[in-house]
Amino acid sequence: MTFTQKKIYYFEKPGESNTPDAARFAIERAKELRIRTIVVASTSGKTAQVFFDAMSKSEIKLVVVTHVIGFTKPGEWEFSAEIADRLQKQGVRIVTGTHALSGLERALSRSPKVGGGSRTEAIAEALRRVVAVGLKVAVECVLMAADQGAIGIHEEVIAVGGTASGADTVCVIRPAHTGSFFDLQVREIVAMPRVR
Repeated sequence: MTFTQKKIYYFEKPGESNTPDAARFAIERAKELRIRTIVVASTSGKTAQVFFDAMSKSEIKLVVVTHVIGFTKPGEWEFSAEIADRLQKQGVRIVTGTHALSGLERALSRSPKVGGGSRTEAIAEALRRVVAVGLKVAVECVLMAADQGAIGIHEEVIAVGGTASGADTVCVIRPAHTGSFFDLQVREIVAMPRVR
């Protein structure tokens, strides 16, 4: 056989209401492929909690990637300290670091003194527009998790992102560090919003 047939789920609309199904699809594909880690983006902690609850009966490891401190307000972390404490006590790794596909580049492009786009932001925009906003988020979270040592780069992971809040994009990724971005491979799309 020269091909494999697999399910891809398409959500009718993007957004938070898809989170429970995204968790189910992520776990389903992880079990099917014997993938040991799910990397999920979570801003406030709600999405992380949904995934943790859904994964409670599995041996799959959860890695949560949050917005950088100061993303919305200088010096503030948007993630719930209560949820973080509860998840960390259960062995969940929480990664908070500079966003791999923006970070310093965004400061330069937003500056009235410098202005203009960057190659990094062009890559991020291509991921958003060609497939789904959540794919850009998922890829970025995998880069950040690999850079922080929360995941290795030799085993596939399930990566989960979302459009605005919650989770609506699930994919299989072979990780890479940010400095080796072009070694990263999106190997499967498991679920994504059909309409934006």
